[in-house]
Amino acid sequence: MLQSRLKPVTAFAAKPSPLVAFVTVIVIGVVGFYSLHFPFRSAASLDASRFDHVFLSSSSNATISSYLRALTVHPHLAGTKPASLTARYVLNHFTGLGFRTTTARYRPLLSYPLRSSLSAHFSDGSSLEFRLGEGEGNGEVVAPYHAYSPSGSAWAAAVFVNYGREEDFRLLAAAGVGVAGCVAVARSGGGVGRGAVVEAAERHGAAAVVVFGDGDTWPRGFERGHVMRGGIGDPLSPGWGGVDGGESLGLDDNEVLRRFPKIPSMPLSSEAAERILASLGGAPLPLDWRGTLKSSKVRNVGPGPTILNFTYQGEMKVATIENVFAIIKGREESDRYVLLGNHRDAWTYGAVDPNSGTAALLDIARRYAILLRLGWTPRRTIILCSWDAEEFGMIGSTEWVEQNLVNLRSKAVAYLNVDCAVQGPSFFAGSTPQLDDLLLDIIKKVKDPDSDEGTTIYQNWAAGGGKSNIQRLGRVDSDFAPFVQHAGVPSIDMYYGKDYPVYHTAFDSYNWMTEFGDPFFQRHVAVTGIWGLLALRLADDSIIPFNYVSYADQLQVYNDKLSNLLDKQISLHPLTASIQEFASAAKEANEESEKLRLQENSDHFVNMKIRALNDRLMLAEKGFLDVDGLRGRQWFKHLVFGPPRDQESKLDFFPGIADSMSEMFKMSEKERLAAIQHELWRVARAIQRAASALRGDLA
Repeated sequence: MLQSRLKPVTAFAAKPSPLVAFVTVIVIGVVGFYSLHFPFRSAASLDASRFDHVFLSSSSNATISSYLRALTVHPHLAGTKPASLTARYVLNHFTGLGFRTTTARYRPLLSYPLRSSLSAHFSDGSSLEFRLGEGEGNGEVVAPYHAYSPSGSAWAAAVFVNYGREEDFRLLAAAGVGVAGCVAVARSGGGVGRGAVVEAAERHGAAAVVVFGDGDTWPRGFERGHVMRGGIGDPLSPGWGGVDGGESLGLDDNEVLRRFPKIPSMPLSSEAAERILASLGGAPLPLDWRGTLKSSKVRNVGPGPTILNFTYQGEMKVATIENVFAIIKGREESDRYVLLGNHRDAWTYGAVDPNSGTAALLDIARRYAILLRLGWTPRRTIILCSWDAEEFGMIGSTEWVEQNLVNLRSKAVAYLNVDCAVQGPSFFAGSTPQLDDLLLDIIKKVKDPDSDEGTTIYQNWAAGGGKSNIQRLGRVDSDFAPFVQHAGVPSIDMYYGKDYPVYHTAFDSYNWMTEFGDPFFQRHVAVTGIWGLLALRLADDSIIPFNYVSYADQLQVYNDKLSNLLDKQISLHPLTASIQEFASAAKEANEESEKLRLQENSDHFVNMKIRALNDRLMLAEKGFLDVDGLRGRQWFKHLVFGPPRDQESKLDFFPGIADSMSEMFKMSEKERLAAIQHELWRVARAIQRAASALRGDLA
């Protein structure tokens, strides 16, 4: 058992150091003097660096550890009573710190297992009934399942389909291996999600699918997850918030039905999968697959002779979910919002996913409460967001974004997302490009928990590629997706550690975190510091710290990549010209920012100019949105960052262009070229809109 190896957590910074006490006295003195003589000026604008220092110095490894332990005592799957109790815990924490709190409830369609079974029948006449579960949690943990899988059964030959990509099915077909009527056995990874694996297997005629974790996954772990397709959010309220009493589509509506697979699927442990795969005959395992497969016992892909008896029965039902918010109202610009978000629901105990992030959010709230007691008030409003039902397809955040779309598009400065704060070593981050420089500036101030004393996260990042390490946010795997891809809100996503072996299994527990993930909670402290400082800068800087020159540079990189992929008959001139126009507007915005910083607080008219500039900086990201959205997937509005329809696409940017390139086999050459050119024009017009927004000009 994992618990037998549990190590005690060492507490750090349990009481303030002499330096913190000294800084606290200084800050109180400064705030008191200026509050008396300059009552209309924000204390935060007087000495923001001191508040930043107090924020970092008030970290506590032991406190974050205690939050995580409390959050992970029980599994808390969305829509269940334990999930509601976890929401109360977060709400009570915010309320106890004196914050104004609110909740938002929705009634989405969720999915739960009723019963399942899987047995293998071997060629020698023997059989084996697999245990579907880790045996952890005394029955509290939900049985392994794929949410939104249809109920169904199959008695059919097993066939190994590798990652379940189209290229894998093509390789099988070339070897004369048929998948139709079989139970497809797939391993997770390969750049495709489990939903795409099931969809591909369905297209190729499979009767059912089992998916196992390969690589470093714990052998007895079952990776739970959803297999809904065609977007995110509640399938019963596509495009609007699914509030109680509001419009809701029926389960038999075609728009709802197309979101779900037509064949059943379930997760499988790698231990069970190895037993099945090692018994297969038929065509030999392709060499390309053999080199990356963890087990050395697999020699053939089937079909058969092993037969699988697969049964899954589940239910879909409307359930109540609840988002929880803490609000710190801004003094000068209370109608401008900086949002920090993490989801709270988990498939099991969720020590990594997501409650390492929840514990960090709770600690940020604690530290902000300290700053408030010292006299700090943010210039802009800060909102701490605890989302529900993310594991079912970002439902809690998506419903809230849809319900508040107009206000978010006009008033949200930025959204800062942390899902799994800590999965392991090394810092990772993604952002919309205007936030790149701010992110790099902040990680220069935070110590790297995995390096020698005094080394910052930035120093290690710079050695490993610097700005090129920053990922982009075209994925749909966390709560930044509705903010970026539907609302056009500048966003950052960050986490420690790329992969971890207990993902979505019953072993994702507090014990695993203290044994393997972050025994002394130093990585938690680092993520909390970065997250909180980012919000302080975005909330307190008089001029919003966006640099759209970075965005122009990124767009130019994309343009260069496209030129190497597209036919010469397709003209890139519209895109090239629009990027040049955007780069010019971005440079002008930077020059205006520098000029206004020198004039700051000189008179009322300068403050009005700063407000106008900030409005343009916020609005520019919305220029990349298109009212019609992506073709066939209208909910996705962003034409620069969004998921391509084909998860094997060579493009992870310009999703409309990626879609038109992937669908070339459905069209004549003339139609294909016209479709790509049209999508390229759409992107060019979006970039022009963003440039116009930055300048504030009318055509």
